[in-house]
Amino acid sequence: MPYAVCCVPVSPLRAEPSHRSEMVTQQLFGEPCEILEREKDHWVKIRCQYDNYEGWCQDSHVTSIDEEQFRKGERHLTPEWVNELEYNSHQMMVPFGSSLTAMKNGNAIWRRNTVHYKGKTWDPYEIKPSGKIIKQLAFKFYNTPYLWGGKSIFGIDCSGFAQTVYKFIGIPLLRDTYQQATQGEVIGFLQEAKCGDLAFFDNEDRRITHVGILLNSHEIIHASGKVRVDKIDSQGIVNSETAQRTHQLRIIKRYFEE
Repeated sequence: MPYAVCCVPVSPLRAEPSHRSEMVTQQLFGEPCEILEREKDHWVKIRCQYDNYEGWCQDSHVTSIDEEQFRKGERHLTPEWVNELEYNSHQMMVPFGSSLTAMKNGNAIWRRNTVHYKGKTWDPYEIKPSGKIIKQLAFKFYNTPYLWGGKSIFGIDCSGFAQTVYKFIGIPLLRDTYQQATQGEVIGFLQEAKCGDLAFFDNEDRRITHVGILLNSHEIIHASGKVRVDKIDSQGIVNSETAQRTHQLRIIKRYFEE
């Protein structure tokens, strides 16, 4: 199985090998993947290492890496809104949360390609998960526009927001909202919620369709139109600007203990 890594700042993954197809998720720079299939017009189907999500991207968005580099996986992340590095001796700006895969002393060699990075790094596995850290990370995305399938600081969906914030504290979440709701421990009452718990919301058909990060028992930060802070009660979310109820609360889950 060919192993690869994302070599552009943000790569859209689509449901089918077509630019007109729905964007189902994104890869950020440095994220490893497996190439599953190749199609005409330079499309490849990949499986993301982090969450096993599959989709189609342009073959120019990924480059080959060795199996050993893939097995080691990603560890350090870029911690700034925008981060400067050199890719094949040319400047590249990559977003918050990009991966520094197979990098040693600021350098990586991905087959014929070189990466040089001298900025700050973030090691999720050296971070003790806490509500304070979750809040700091979540507010990095404040006012980021909602984008279906988005995973970056410049456009993100609700489950991508939760997944990315949790990635920074070393807790892997699955990609889609309904999948994330199968993880963690149930919290029985909103009054028991702590900063960092995830709240899930359903539609009229009882399908879980939305997720947000609780800041406390009465406020939530979530991607809805944009990443915003709204009020929450036992029934669901109330828009802080319009006072209208927008989402119906289904369940609260906890993923770590302080």
